[in-house]
Amino acid sequence: MRAAKLLIIMAAIPIICQAYSGQPGSTGLGIIIGEPTGISFKVWNSRKTAFDAGIAWSFGKNGRLHLHGDYLVHNYNAFSNRQLPLYAGAGARAKFGDDTRLGVRGVIGINYLFRELPLDAFVEIVPVFDLVPETSFGLNAGIGMRFFF
Repeated sequence: MRAAKLLIIMAAIPIICQAYSGQPGSTGLGIIIGEPTGISFKVWNSRKTAFDAGIAWSFGKNGRLHLHGDYLVHNYNAFSNRQLPLYAGAGARAKFGDDTRLGVRGVIGINYLFRELPLDAFVEIVPVFDLVPETSFGLNAGIGMRFFF
């Protein structure tokens, strides 16, 4: 029952964030390829902050459904190209399967913001610290692209 509630909350994050941002073009939907691979959401709530979420499949040992949500802060001064912010953040993740896992994650990545198109591309590395059913450390990574509307 707890897993179902968590799934509903995480699936609603992009809708809630879009209502919060109220800006056209601030909500993105796309793909992430890596560990995990699936659907990526991102909602900007200011020029420097955003929420992201993913509904994906983990291809690691005992492949399973993977859900995550993060709060991100973007730094536009990290590189000379203003279309290439460095970002970092933190969030939570859940993996469902034979041994459902809940944990926290940190995120660091680079985001390319296309100037003339409503698209972004990203590369990220994500340390994960599972807390339930036992503590363990892992690493996720991915590349992806989203269309903003």
